[in-house]
Formats: sequence, structure tokens, C-alpha cells
Amino acid sequence: MIDPLHLQALAAVHRRGSFGGAAAELHLTQSAVSQRIKALEDQIGSVLLVRGTPCVATQAGQTLIGHFDRLMLMETAVQRDLGQGSQGPSTLRIAVNADSLATWFLPALQAVGGVLFDIVIDDEDVSQDWLKRGEVAAVVTAHAKPLQGCESVPLGHLRYVATASPDYMRRWMPDGVTAQALAKAPALMFSDKDKLQERWVARNFGNAVRPRGLPCHRIGSSQAFVEACILGLGWALNPEYLVADHLVAGRLVHLNVDAPHDAPLYWQFNRLTAEALAPMTAAVRAAAAQVLLPTE
Repeated sequence: MIDPLHLQALAAVHRRGSFGGAAAELHLTQSAVSQRIKALEDQIGSVLLVRGTPCVATQAGQTLIGHFDRLMLMETAVQRDLGQGSQGPSTLRIAVNADSLATWFLPALQAVGGVLFDIVIDDEDVSQDWLKRGEVAAVVTAHAKPLQGCESVPLGHLRYVATASPDYMRRWMPDGVTAQALAKAPALMFSDKDKLQERWVARNFGNAVRPRGLPCHRIGSSQAFVEACILGLGWALNPEYLVADHLVAGRLVHLNVDAPHDAPLYWQFNRLTAEALAPMTAAVRAAAAQVLLPTE
């Protein structure tokens, strides 16, 4: 039987990146945390943490952390079903893309009480990897196919529109949105994982513009994307939900009003925790239905 307190210490060191951070979170001394990790490694017979800056769990360690998270979720569900109060709020770790967080996801968190949330922000194309590694309990992802042992719930499509400021358009695209203009006009990109602008260009201009050749600013914030477009730093695919008022007011204009990009989103979680996550799943589906376009 693996001691849950030892698993808790392992998860805390991995997620806080240090023994000191874990000790502060767990209200223990660093020595006590270290002793719990050593006892767990002795029991398992394997190194579970790579000590460094930051400390990172090994593959075996990540497997145990995933096991611990599922145990905590199921224990909370049992206490809820029995009408018993828990020792304290459980922590639910979820990976979600920044645009979902900025448009529709926060009301889902607000609708679920008695839980502390640890939100990991990553691109929807790769967020599923967090679930595969056992690092999170659930993810918002672009992948419809569930991982082995997981369930996938379709949420809808988040609509994006290509936008820029009127001044930007006059400066960089005076003759309209052409392949030649896009090859020179600066775009915005969230990170190297962000493929939205590339996909929009490829779909509308084919091979006329080399996607990787797009000049771009890298800005890792959904709200800052909108502000940067308004200020004329670049053009970008922005969630229609975030820019609708700016388009009406004329602060932003469409690059092509007839060419939106609809990104499908799914909610995935381990099948073993489906019952424990049921309130969260219901809240996510309800919040998504307020903003996302329905899946056909």
C-alpha cells in the first residue's frame, strides 16, 4: 500500500519545482518532504524525481502523481455522495488553451464549489499531452479521439476571425489582403505552438505564402493579442467573442469577413474519474454552450 502522504509530497515537489516550494504548500519542513520522497523511492525501488532547478518527476514519478490525483478526486466524490465534509478543498488540475480561458472557461470554474483549481495553459493542439503524462485530471483539447482509457466530450467550435486595425490595413495592405502583402505584413503569434495564423493563410492563399515565412510578433496573451491588433502591431486570428465590439466600433476590421476559422474543442478526462468529475464536466459543457458554436 502506497502512503498517500508520500504521493502528496511527490506531486507537490514536481509541481512547485522545489522541495522548498512543496514544504511551504504542505506546511512541512524541507527535511520532512525529503524524507517522504526518499521513503517512496525506497518502496518503489526507482528514482521518482530528477533533483535540479526545477525538480521534475521521472516517468515513474509522473505515473504515481497521476494515480494520486485520481485517488483524491474519487475520495472527494465519495465524501460528497455520503454527505460528509472533506478535510479541505481538493485541488483539480486542468490544462486549457488561453483563448478558452479568456472567452468561456472561467464560468465553468465558478459553477463548481469546494474545489481549488490549478490551471495549466497550453495550446489546444498539445494540451492532450498533459493528460497522457498524468499531469492533469482533464483537458480542453483540439483532439477528438480520446487517449486510451479516457473519454472525449465534444464542446463545440470556437470561432476566430482575422482582424487588424484600420491604420494597420492602410499601412501594410493598401491594395487589399494579398499574398504579397501577407509575406511582409507582421502577424501576431502566441508561441511557436500557435498554428492558427498559418492555417488561415494556407486555407485562403494555398502555397502562395510560406506560412513559416510569416513575419510575426510573439505575444503570449489572448487579451494582449486584441490590444496589439487595435494598436496596429500586427494582424491575427482573434476569438470573435473577444473582438465583436471592437469590430462594431471600427477599432478593428476583418481581413476577410467571409473566411472565419472554427476550431473544434473537446473535454477529455480519465474514464476512472468520470463520476468524480461529473460536476465539472456538466459545468464545462454548460459554459461552452454559451459561447461556442454547436458541433454539427
